[in-house]
Order: sequence, then structure tokens, then C-alpha cells
Amino acid sequence: MSRTRVRTPLRTTVLAGTAVLSAALTACSGGGGGSSTGGDGKAKPETRITVNLSGKQARPGSPVEVTLAEGRLAQVTVTNSKGATLDGKVSADGRTWTSTRNAAPGTGYTVEARDAGGGTAKADFATAAPEKVNKLSLAPGKNSTVGIAQPLSIVFDHPVKDKAAVEKALKVTTSNNTEGSWGWMQDWSGKDRVDWRPKEYWKPGTKVTLDARLNGVDSGPGGGWFVRDYATGFTVGRNQVVKVDLDGHRLKLVRDGQLVRDVPMSAGTPGGEKASWRGRTVLMSKEGTINMRSETVGLGDAYDKMVDYSMRLTWSGMYAHAAPWNARYMGNANRSSGCIGMTDDNARWVYDQVQVGDPFEIEGADAKGTQALNNGYGEWNLSWSEWQAKSALR
Repeated sequence: MSRTRVRTPLRTTVLAGTAVLSAALTACSGGGGGSSTGGDGKAKPETRITVNLSGKQARPGSPVEVTLAEGRLAQVTVTNSKGATLDGKVSADGRTWTSTRNAAPGTGYTVEARDAGGGTAKADFATAAPEKVNKLSLAPGKNSTVGIAQPLSIVFDHPVKDKAAVEKALKVTTSNNTEGSWGWMQDWSGKDRVDWRPKEYWKPGTKVTLDARLNGVDSGPGGGWFVRDYATGFTVGRNQVVKVDLDGHRLKLVRDGQLVRDVPMSAGTPGGEKASWRGRTVLMSKEGTINMRSETVGLGDAYDKMVDYSMRLTWSGMYAHAAPWNARYMGNANRSSGCIGMTDDNARWVYDQVQVGDPFEIEGADAKGTQALNNGYGEWNLSWSEWQAKSALR
């Protein structure tokens, strides 16, 4: 058979066929004949294999299965058009080989099989190309060092209807067997998102890797296929927590259980939309000096300022930052537009000390409620059982 390289759009009506190889398995030393002679001088019957995928538009998303009509398979190699091979296993009876990965869309494959007697056969097929491709973005960044509350977070370009199939392809490995779980939500952007959160805060020094073996996985209706794998990894840094007391107007940095510094602050004005969120949130980014405008958070034209030492806590615009214009309230009243404000010197010190992924534990009555799950990283406000229930595999 000739090798096929076809990129025809995949439609749901394309079905996987089963092909019988026209070439018999022949002994390598047998001179290329279609049969071999046994000790009694009689020709052995031709032995054939079947492959569950065939043709130029085979449907992707299922394993490749190679079956031997008689005898036992010794080896099967399935190579894609980029030269990569699919791993697989031979069944206990030696008759069938099945790949551990699915056939990916828009890909040509070559199947080479060898039986226990040394006979060989070869076949080619190609999968149909996808009409839509799904992609994703990962956080935190690869090879980064993060705080003890940082989750693994994946946001998808297109909807994920088959969440269980996608979650099965996501493998998290940690250097100390940390217990954790995936949880699904709709991101603040409106896109589908899945996060992996440990049961408790990470232990410092933990190394975390994600192997997202998504190539050949279908997102489901409207989502498209994944056409590549993804991998990332990070290391957990020092153990520190920022504790914010809205009612006492104080911010404390605690490292390894010991108080490092206690600074006065002024948070959001209580009683309305300008109040701060409470709850366990996670430092999302250190953004330095940025322009903050009130209309971007639904507060009209109340302010338009360049703000130093900005530390993002939510997607809705809650930060910790320098707020020298509010110095008279720090330590005694909450009078900001929702953020946690400090003096320049104190904000600079906190900014230099914190790391992305540090938890900010915000408590007090002077709040407008608890941070939402998808408003940044709000998963730490759920109990462990509540978080586990958000997995598609439970």
C-alpha cells in the first residue's frame, strides 16, 4: 500500500473503517513469497492482520488496533508523519496490539507488524483533518518559582464539552506525592477553565510537572480537536502568607509561621461596590507601575491614577499597592475604592518580598462578600470536598 498524506476536513459522518492488509506476513528469510513451507513440505496458509483504521479520512480520536489472524504478534510499530511512534501493548493471547494513545487528526500513519515466526507486513492510513482546533494557555509560567497557594490553571480557547476525556489526558506529577484534584469552572473571560489545586498549601521546594497528552482528544461539539501535547513545570518557593485584617486595617507578612512585618493599610470603603473582597485569594502578578482607571471596574470617573508597586489579586481589579494619597486613613479606616493601599515605603517592601502564588488571607466584616471562584484564583475558599466535586471524573 502507498503512504497517504491527506488533510481533508473531519466531519462527524466520517467513520473508522477496518482494513485487512492485502500483503501476507512473510518470513524475512523466505525469499518474499506469500507462503512458507513446513517440515512436511506443504505450504503454510497465508497469515494476515487487520488494522481498525484505514483509508485517507479515518476518524481520529481512537486507539490504533492491529489484529493478527493466526499465531502471535512479536512487535508492532506505528509511526506518524512526523516520525514519532505510538506506544502500545500486545494482548495476553498475542493476537492484538492496541496503542495507548489515540490517533491524532490530520496525521498520516504507517503500521509495521512482525509475528513470532519473523513474518512482516506493512500498511498506511491517514486521519481526516479537523474543522476546528482547540488550544489552551497555561499558568504559572514554565520553570517559574511560585508561592504555596499557586494552582495549575488551564484556560481553553474553545468550549470543552467532553470534560472527562480532557481531564483524563492531564497528568500532574509532584516530587513529594502531593494530593490534589482538578476542578472545572468558567473563567472570568467566559472561557472554560480547569485548575489543579493541592488539598493544602504546597510544601516549599515541591517540584510540579504537568504532562497534558491532549493530541487526538476531542473537546466535544463546538470545541474542536487538540492537535498537540503540552507540558510545563514549576517549583514552589518559600512558605509565606500575607494576612490582611480589614477591620483592624493591618497587613502582616508571615514567613515559616513567624511574623516578619506588620504594616498599616486602608482597604475598600465598606457598604457598597468600593468595599474589598474577603477570602483566601492568590497573588496573580506583580505589575509594578500601572494606570488605574475607575471606569474599568464600573466606578464611573472617580479616579485615573498611575499607581506604584501594584500586586494583582483578582480579575475584577482588586490590588494591593502604594496609595500615598490615602495615608491619613492607613491603620484606622477603610477609604479606598476596593484595593489594599499602603504607604510608598511599605508597599515597596511588600512588593519586594512577595512572590506570585502567595496566599493573601483577607478577613473582616468590612467587605462586600467572598471572592468568587473564577475571579482570579478563588478555589481556596472552597472546602476540599467541594473542590473535589468540581472534577469531571468524580
